[in-house]
Amino acid sequence: MLDFGEMDGAGSSSTGSNGNEDSNGSADQRFVAAEKRLINNSKVDVNQLMPLKYKWAWEHYLNGCANNWLPTEVPMSKDIDLWKSNTLSDDERRVIMRNLGFFSTAESLVGNNIILAIFKHVTNAECRQYLLRQAFEEAVHTHTFHYIVESLSLDQGEVFNMYNEVNSIHGKDEFEMKLTEDVCRDDFSTETTEGTQKFLENLIGFYVIMEGIFFYSGFVMMLSFLRQNRMTGVGEQFQYILRDETIHLNFGIDLINGIKAENPNAWSESFQAKIVDLIRQAVELEYQYAEDCLPRGILGLSAPMFREYVQHIADRRLERIGLPTQYGSKNPFPWMSETIDLGKEKNFFETRVTEYQGAGSLSW
Repeated sequence: MLDFGEMDGAGSSSTGSNGNEDSNGSADQRFVAAEKRLINNSKVDVNQLMPLKYKWAWEHYLNGCANNWLPTEVPMSKDIDLWKSNTLSDDERRVIMRNLGFFSTAESLVGNNIILAIFKHVTNAECRQYLLRQAFEEAVHTHTFHYIVESLSLDQGEVFNMYNEVNSIHGKDEFEMKLTEDVCRDDFSTETTEGTQKFLENLIGFYVIMEGIFFYSGFVMMLSFLRQNRMTGVGEQFQYILRDETIHLNFGIDLINGIKAENPNAWSESFQAKIVDLIRQAVELEYQYAEDCLPRGILGLSAPMFREYVQHIADRRLERIGLPTQYGSKNPFPWMSETIDLGKEKNFFETRVTEYQGAGSLSW
């Protein structure tokens, strides 16, 4: 499984009063954790964090904090020298540019979706706490691509406008933006079954598909350079992003599974079939992107390998949200499992592990 280990999908519930009376001395506003719900709970004050009900959300928040980093901590001098030299082929430069172009916009789309679509409708304080942390991390990721582009003296307009000009990138971004439109309407509500389904569709679209499928071909491509000790600064930053994104994915899956459990009517057979179809569409879009990035094989990679890889990780994502696998494909990049494995922190952060303050506190 290409995730940082399994987190508890449903969380554990605890009960009991928060022990605090309001300013008038009344206990009317006390609540127990069991009264909390992930969505559709106007009875509980969303600003009151304790007592925790969804402990998994708080654990994801703490793990995110332990991962704290900034792109400017990563030296880029070797990357700059390599980029200015004639060592990199045109096909290799294409891979790097395409991935910078995709990620630079995709990270901002994820951040916008958190703030404009998700945060409003999640009525649980500990989940909101994590969402605030994730929004900060998305800003750091966007900062990362600006830092890389600036360091390498790339054409900023070319990189940051690829989502408008490169069809394979535009297709993925347009796919995601359609899932945000309805949820961002002023009159949207999750109080109906249809509204809950639309919200779940958005969460699956961004956590399972965007962060869990669309990002992974790019991770393989960019980390393949690092495996050859080339573009090491860029590769190290992609490692940090991958580490963040895996926690995002785990949180999103826990949130999705929690909403499913609390709103079983929304998880109908017809809706499940719709989600499977969305994920199958996403797999095709990601393969088209891989073909565009790799018109010819480089770094031991070829576009057909990515069809197998994307199908493999799509099956893993489907399993995590309780849907049947579709492909049965094998993983052509087994080394990615080692890269993602948090049990190998010293290898994962080999270049600066002594400076990385939060790594030792992680427990999975």
